[in-house]
Amino acid sequence: MKKLSECTVLIVDDTEENLDILVETLADDYEVSVAMDGENALESVEEEVPDIILLDIMMPGMDGYEVCRRIKANKKTKDI
Repeated sequence: MKKLSECTVLIVDDTEENLDILVETLADDYEVSVAMDGENALESVEEEVPDIILLDIMMPGMDGYEVCRRIKANKKTKDI
């Protein structure tokens, strides 16, 4: 089992202020990565599978629901 400090959190939000708050809150305890839209989130997940994703629903372009559907449809990422 991983230590919490070894766990990776992907934060996906199109609002910089939200990202700043979440990164500041989580970065001391977790490995944190950030994506500002759905496409970048999917690319990030392909590069390194996070342990958990904090995903905004209302984003321009691809919304959070579609990002979630695509992640769950992928064998490699369906268990996130």
